[in-house]
Amino acid sequence: MTQPPKRLADLKAKPADAGVYAPPSPRVSRRKPAKVLTAAERAAFLATRPDLKSRS
Repeated sequence: MTQPPKRLADLKAKPADAGVYAPPSPRVSRRKPAKVLTAAERAAFLATRPDLKSRS
């Protein structure tokens, strides 16, 4: 009976198949693009959050 690996270095990685395409996982494919605020929306948001205003 073989001993279980005790260190991370003892684990052997599987060889990667470079030629095989893997479709994106569901978590990646569910991502939505970020909404970019217009200048007016950004100003209105920062007016409600004075703690986020730039310090310069």
